[in-house]
Amino acid sequence: MRNVFDPRSALCKTPFGAVACGKTVTLCCRPLAVDDFTHCAVVIQREFAGSQTETELSFAGFLGDRFCFSAVIPVPEEPDLLWYHFRFWRDNGTGCLYDKTGYHSEGTPVSWQMTVYRERHTPEWFGVGVTYQIFPDRFCRLSKPNPSGMLGDRWVHEAWDELPAWRPENGEIKNRDFFGGSLAGIQAHLDDLEALGVSTIYLCPIFEAASNHRYNTANYEAIDPMLGTEDDFQSLCAEAKRHNIRVILDGVFNHTGSQSIYFNADGFYPTLGAAQSMDSPYYPWFSFLDWPHTYESWWGITTLPNVREETPSYVDYIIESENSIVRRWLRAGASGWRLDVADELPDAFIEKLRTAVEETDPDALLIGEVWEDASNKISYSQRRKYLLGHELHGVMNYPFRTALLAYLLGGDAAAFREAMETIRENYPPAAFYAAMNFLGTHDTPRILTILGGGTLSDDREWQSTYRLSPEQRALGLARVRLAAAVLFTFPGSPMVYYGDEAGMEGCGDPFNRGTFPWGQEDLELQGWFRKLGTLRKERPSLQRGSIR
Repeated sequence: MRNVFDPRSALCKTPFGAVACGKTVTLCCRPLAVDDFTHCAVVIQREFAGSQTETELSFAGFLGDRFCFSAVIPVPEEPDLLWYHFRFWRDNGTGCLYDKTGYHSEGTPVSWQMTVYRERHTPEWFGVGVTYQIFPDRFCRLSKPNPSGMLGDRWVHEAWDELPAWRPENGEIKNRDFFGGSLAGIQAHLDDLEALGVSTIYLCPIFEAASNHRYNTANYEAIDPMLGTEDDFQSLCAEAKRHNIRVILDGVFNHTGSQSIYFNADGFYPTLGAAQSMDSPYYPWFSFLDWPHTYESWWGITTLPNVREETPSYVDYIIESENSIVRRWLRAGASGWRLDVADELPDAFIEKLRTAVEETDPDALLIGEVWEDASNKISYSQRRKYLLGHELHGVMNYPFRTALLAYLLGGDAAAFREAMETIRENYPPAAFYAAMNFLGTHDTPRILTILGGGTLSDDREWQSTYRLSPEQRALGLARVRLAAAVLFTFPGSPMVYYGDEAGMEGCGDPFNRGTFPWGQEDLELQGWFRKLGTLRKERPSLQRGSIR
């Protein structure tokens, strides 16, 4: 049945996958001659334009025991998401529909997807090299900092190798324990990162915030003092570029911290925040249900008040003004942004942000955190337009991780292939090669712990002491080596979460956010990652080659 039409076969559809605006696509259907279909038409629905067309295919002759129907179809001049199926009929009027499930005479068609995108410049430096994600507080500290006078009730661990604090305080997770990693500590290890083949450092948030993860931004204009200064950031970026490494930042623009200068719930900052006065310039940024104590927040977490991204003054502050946050830190040395929870940022906001990024640095990168297929993602009941040419250059490739782990833990390799071919088919080529592929992040358990084969418990007391047995660790290491081989040879940028290459273990947050084990690395595993990084750097086929 698949031989009638296979969109991944050049016999049925060219070009492969997504199609640029204004181009044409050739479609060919090949029903069995014994079915006696004398006519075929393609039915195309344009999702964003809200229109539908039906175009008859011409009879093109025979191919063995099959009829061939073919047509050259012009695609829209504007980006869109097309859904198409076929209609067959005979001269006597009988016929049926044909879609992804085969022939049928009634019901809603299960259509194929065709992404129509605007061709735009995508930075080539990203997809060819290795990305290294760093949780700044946990990578390297050069000296123990003094948190006195800093935002939040912080405390600093005495020993670098202590377990992160995880017990709730008065029923709440505070994330106020710090280890003291710094920007200067990262800069001190640029030689090590270069040896790993790293060409991009992706930093989790570095702006002033009350927590160790810093996703509750307090001041977008200031580097967190425990990490260093703006001069330290500029120095890191400049020295990294001398190692042929670029730095991209985590942009947390959907919400701020309740202790931020903008909300200022506890009055740490001398200026008026939205929680202190309705006359605050930041008051329109937030949605209060009962000022000042009840307001919309990210997933109901009151320390993370949501921002109204459509507010003109907020858009101006973050994106559009000459010294906006997005522009300012690109000029300070950053080479791009990774957008946290992109699903919760409006399309218009992301589009404006892309414009500001390219105006400031035409070769800067914009990556989004999207956990599903970003070409057809529905978020808050709206189909998103991330990859159509006006928003993101690429996304974090969670489908890659999901499918690869399923295979490594005993699944069918064909399922991994199918999942990846779906992404390759749906994404514009530039976005496919700009995908950020990974095995783990700060939001997932450590890859070695998962691949060790044990059953993980949700009990945090259990998680705090769990370690792989020697047998589990040996199995996990073998699987991680295999996973890394796939990661480093797949199109897109292979991303390594700090310490995965050193053999770090850990369950969910915060146990996946331990400190880098300097002096206690698994040297064999680290050597394997370095070898793969060298291969990636030396071989053009692994940087921009095709895949089959």
